[in-house]
Amino acid sequence: MKVYLKFDYVQLTKKIVQDRLSELGYKFNIVGFGEFNFLEKVPTSKMDELTSVFKEYGIDIVENQKSVLVQKIKDAIIEMVHSEKPLQVKSSVYIADKLNLSYAYLSNVFSEVTYTSIENFIIIQKIELAKQLMINTPMNLTEISIQLNYSSVAHLSTQFKHTTGMTPSAFQKIIQKRRALSTKNSI
Repeated sequence: MKVYLKFDYVQLTKKIVQDRLSELGYKFNIVGFGEFNFLEKVPTSKMDELTSVFKEYGIDIVENQKSVLVQKIKDAIIEMVHSEKPLQVKSSVYIADKLNLSYAYLSNVFSEVTYTSIENFIIIQKIELAKQLMINTPMNLTEISIQLNYSSVAHLSTQFKHTTGMTPSAFQKIIQKRRALSTKNSI
């Protein structure tokens, strides 16, 4: 029997960080998504241990200031894209307000460190979430485009095809065929 999961990346990451830090006996407080403070001095050897523990989950400890800022931008984007309610402001305004820095500065640092634009990162995150919603929910493309704050289904479809190389309809057909094969093979 195949089981499909829907999960909140933000909540999942927070839970992993909290559980691992608690298991290792650290005193800490969570500041926000992707950020926490130690409430006591942590030796370098312990930081190496923590780095390897988090690495198992694909979580990296960021040390360079520009990399820290880029990670905060990515965290803000992921939080924005996965938000249950559509944004009432442009994504550039949301990110600048969230990080309390000018969007031009954030955009320059992001491009310098990642070799891509904030806009491309947002599109990739939205398309990945759109794929997850198509796989794991009964939502149609109109509902998905509204959830992801697209101006129209056509806009979502254009970005989906540009990013994945196929239309949302073709993607949905592939998923339906896989489910039919999976159901057929499990009988």
